[in-house]
Amino acid sequence: MRTLTLVFEPFETVKEAMAETFAHVRSYEILETLKMDYQEGICIEIIEFTLKEGASIQDIRTVGNLEVLSVLKSIDSKHTCLVKYTEPEETKRGFGESDLGLIHTIPTIISLEKFTVSVIGERKNLSDFIETIRTHAGTITKMAFRRAAYQKADILAVLTDKQREVMIAAFQNGYYDYPRKISSKRLCRKVNISKPTLLQHMRKAEGRILTEIMTGYFQKLK
Repeated sequence: MRTLTLVFEPFETVKEAMAETFAHVRSYEILETLKMDYQEGICIEIIEFTLKEGASIQDIRTVGNLEVLSVLKSIDSKHTCLVKYTEPEETKRGFGESDLGLIHTIPTIISLEKFTVSVIGERKNLSDFIETIRTHAGTITKMAFRRAAYQKADILAVLTDKQREVMIAAFQNGYYDYPRKISSKRLCRKVNISKPTLLQHMRKAEGRILTEIMTGYFQKLK
């Protein structure tokens, strides 16, 4: 297994397809891919958006095929969010066929001018990925390989049993959907705790998950 990091300049067709996303966004960085379902065309990720001057996080709650489920952290123009990507029906088949058995990792930073994409996989699959980028996405300007050092852990293991129960119930019942499918009042009944206790568990759980992601991220950068 090897890690491949590519830097490429996107084709004009790619820029046009992503124009709506970048109307308010300067760039975004994928910090963690939590779920990638190629057959269903669904991806759940932790993404840090850097917004353009004057833009608000409300401007990108739903942009193109990206949906912000929850804002985990905001500092000035940077917003770390739980995001759901849904592939359009007309391209879902092609999306499913693009599954090369790769693990998406960091750094993965996207802007209209430059894409930096990192994946882990076997040599043959990485070669196929490179060819796909060259054919459909853009002109590669940099390419680097290194030995893979990826260790996937259960991110929910950093939570207490109750925090884990609350977060799973919140996700399954659509609390993090936009718009929300369940209120905090109804959710607290499902997990049989008071609303203040529910919100306290969720805030602490979100903080622990984000800390776990960011700690691992900065360790990889050293």
